[in-house]
Amino acid sequence: MKYKEIKEMNLEEVKAKAAELDKEIFALRMRNVTSQLENPLKIRSTRRDIARLKTAIAEKESTQNG
Repeated sequence: MKYKEIKEMNLEEVKAKAAELDKEIFALRMRNVTSQLENPLKIRSTRRDIARLKTAIAEKESTQNG
C-alpha cells in the first residue's frame, strides 16, 4: 500500500484499514510460529503498512484539530 493511496482516504477509512491489518498481522504471526507461513516477508510488509497508516492517522488528526 502506497502512502499516496492512504492520503486519498478519509480518517475513518484509514482507521478501519489499520484495525484490519492489526488482525492480519496477528494471524500471520500465528501461522509463522506454526510453520505454516510460506512468505515470512509478508509480516514485514504488513508491519510497514501499519506504520504508514498510523502516520497518516496522526497527520489527519493534527490537521483536523489544528
